Amino acid sequence: MTASPAISPPPSDNGVAATRWLAAGSLLTLIVLCLAWELVLAPVRPGGSWLAIKALPLCIPLAGILKNRMYTYRWVSLVIWLYFTEGVVRGWGDKPPSQWLAWGEVALCLVLFTACTLHVRVRQRNAKAAAAAAADTSTAAPAP
Repeated sequence: MTASPAISPPPSDNGVAATRWLAAGSLLTLIVLCLAWELVLAPVRPGGSWLAIKALPLCIPLAGILKNRMYTYRWVSLVIWLYFTEGVVRGWGDKPPSQWLAWGEVALCLVLFTACTLHVRVRQRNAKAAAAAAADTSTAAPAP
């Protein structure tokens, strides 16, 4: 009796869904934080400042992340470092409460970066597993 190869179950999409919602949630929270920070909580000038427009570029990738586009996750993981840098600079240089908000921005940037990179890795791993499973089934087909 010959041993049959172990058939692995199809890859789970739980990791994809979790990282997708983590990325979308952290991006939305970062947009809200940027707007609230510069308009209400600790604006550079009383009454709000034009720095609130820094939230506008964050709105561009939101649709792509919600539509689960791989390209969006890749470029967001690069662009987010601009916001991370701003948060570190203002975290070290500003006074509270702006300093606290800056460190919150840094934390959200790290969460967003991690979610985007994990999302890309999980989707690539799932695609490779699906391709390997398809190749296994095509080679394991009995000959007539």
